This record gives sequence, structure tokens and C-alpha cells, in this order.
Amino acid sequence: MSERTAVVAALVGLHARPAALFAQAAAATGIPVTVTSEAGTTVNAASILGILSLGINHGATVTLAAEGDGADEALASLVSVLESDLEN
Repeated sequence: MSERTAVVAALVGLHARPAALFAQAAAATGIPVTVTSEAGTTVNAASILGILSLGINHGATVTLAAEGDGADEALASLVSVLESDLEN
């Protein structure tokens, strides 16, 4: 299993539009990806409701995990998404 950490750059955190964009990017990887909050709660990264339930704010560190072919590449692309300004 591959894991990566990322710091959420969106000023509103993973709420509304940023959460939707991240969930879409996670779904587009084609492999199961999970996201774990600093509080230790883990959800499916492709689930916008799951992501919203985490209440992740700007500057929070999250852990992404995936398993299978292309996991490292998928996680690298998702870290890029989280560490960019998803509001623009």
C-alpha cells in the first residue's frame, strides 16, 4: 500500500467546490483511494459526502492511501490537487 501526506491549500479547506474537485480527481484515478484526517477518520476519497464529513480546514494535513497498479502515480497527482488553490 502506498501512502502520501498533503497539506490542504484551499483557503476554505475541503468544503464545497474544492471537495468536489478532489473527489472527481480521486474517482478519475480508477483505483480505490482513501483519505484520512488528522483526527484519524478515513473515508473513500472519491466520495464527496465522505470528504465533507471530515471537516478538513485550510492548512490541515491529510494522509492519502491507495493500493494497486498506478497507486504511486495516482497519489502524486492527488497530492498536487490538494496542495494547489482549488478556488481558482
